[in-house]
Amino acid sequence: MAFSLRGRTQTTLADINITPLVDVVLVLLLIFMLTAPVLQSGIEVAVPQTRTVEQITEQRTVITIDKDQNVFLNNTGTDRRINLNDLANALGPSLPGSKRVIYIRADKAVQFGAFASVMDSVKQAGITNISIVTHPIDNSSQ
Repeated sequence: MAFSLRGRTQTTLADINITPLVDVVLVLLLIFMLTAPVLQSGIEVAVPQTRTVEQITEQRTVITIDKDQNVFLNNTGTDRRINLNDLANALGPSLPGSKRVIYIRADKAVQFGAFASVMDSVKQAGITNISIVTHPIDNSSQ
């Protein structure tokens, strides 16, 4: 587009001002950086460390036992406290046949008897594919 002023022709500038765009992107980046650790919060459990750890990417059903031996079931994305006597009934109908895998996260201070009771309840629900969640051993501390 050209304008004519007293014999001179001038063109308009069609540049996009990206300053507001950069401001919005930086604010969104800040928001996501601050909220990401909150999204991964849950029940705090100090799981044991092992040399062999397999990374799981898809959503799975997780049973968590905290250091006070409270049992939590997470099959919908949220942890809910559950009575050990109701665990087998809660697991039975909620898992389709292809997802009959259970992951158990137990604090390393949990006694074996409590862990065995949870495993027994899972087996009563007809689930035999049980995995135990661990963290890899940090090689820098050795």
